[in-house]
Amino acid sequence: MGRERLDEQTAVLGEIADLCDREHVDLVLVAGDVFDTYLPSAEAENIFFESVKKIAGKDRCVLAISGNHDDSVRLTASAVLSEENGIYLYGNAGRSPSVRGGRAVHPVEADDCHIIFENAAGEKVYVNVLPYPNEARLKEDKNPDETFEEKMRRWIARGESAKPAGMPSVFLSHLFVAGGSVSEGEREIDLGGARAVSLGWLPTCDYVALGHLHKRQHFRKDVYYSGSILPYAFDEAGAQKSVVVFDLDKDGLHDLREVPLTGGRQLVRLVETDVSAAVELLRKYDNAYIELTLFLRAPLPASQVRELREANAGLLSLLPVVRGDDVRTAEVSRRRMSSSELFEAYYRSVYGEKPSEALAALFLSMTEDGCDEAETPGI
Repeated sequence: MGRERLDEQTAVLGEIADLCDREHVDLVLVAGDVFDTYLPSAEAENIFFESVKKIAGKDRCVLAISGNHDDSVRLTASAVLSEENGIYLYGNAGRSPSVRGGRAVHPVEADDCHIIFENAAGEKVYVNVLPYPNEARLKEDKNPDETFEEKMRRWIARGESAKPAGMPSVFLSHLFVAGGSVSEGEREIDLGGARAVSLGWLPTCDYVALGHLHKRQHFRKDVYYSGSILPYAFDEAGAQKSVVVFDLDKDGLHDLREVPLTGGRQLVRLVETDVSAAVELLRKYDNAYIELTLFLRAPLPASQVRELREANAGLLSLLPVVRGDDVRTAEVSRRRMSSSELFEAYYRSVYGEKPSEALAALFLSMTEDGCDEAETPGI
């Protein structure tokens, strides 16, 4: 919404680095969407590399994969240098990380879809690595005879194929699990349900670390979305951000806990029916970004808009709703609709009925493919 948040992101990443030292973390998992766009600013890239180097420290390792927002080739272009600092980056390019020692935690085996780390105590963990998958990113031709379930099971099984019996293991990926709670700030990838991954397709392992969904949530005892490090949409107003910390050894997963993150501005949703009361309310929220909905009986004049914005510079979204004004109410409602909901509403307005699931999936697949093509940078 036009606000720069690099200072907040720097602060939270520093908080994570301190947490890693305090908790004596061996390995940090980053499940994709390092950046919000295929072409992040130089400042954003600088903050990421400085921060992830600090997180890796002298003896720790960081393992990060690309998400649907990332250009997987661009993200991994620095892998040759980053690996010297214990930072291992996986995209969809089929590159295998180098196996090198010199740190208390280090990889002892790796290819383009799995990596094994060992710590100073000789404990090992196998990680099945699957960055955000689709045929274009994996350089595969589309096979109309292979279902999405068959593709997903094949992609996951490939990363499981080298796993030694009895070794503790993690599945690290960037997927949409069926039933997951989606935030307003996310691009839709479930394609009307056609690309939602069933829990039953996930591999048998000790822990599943997933990216894509911004909201913290988990399924079963071992499938976790830790969520984004900051709230990025107002439906996460008041949400407590966190990281997941756990121990994994020959006895399995234990001592799992969610450690809260305190950095960054909070998001706040406010509702009022009077401009004067709204001004006073806004002044109570110093260090926050605010969405204010005003229910009024007459349109809001420009002078009152200025008064509201001057009351708090953190007011990002002002939604005046004139009672009885169905058009304005519909506009507010549309702002909170997903791509599939907007398509369904449009289709109903033209044809008077709900679109078929196949047509909705086709529409969403076209927007997904178009996004990938449009955002992929040239040489």
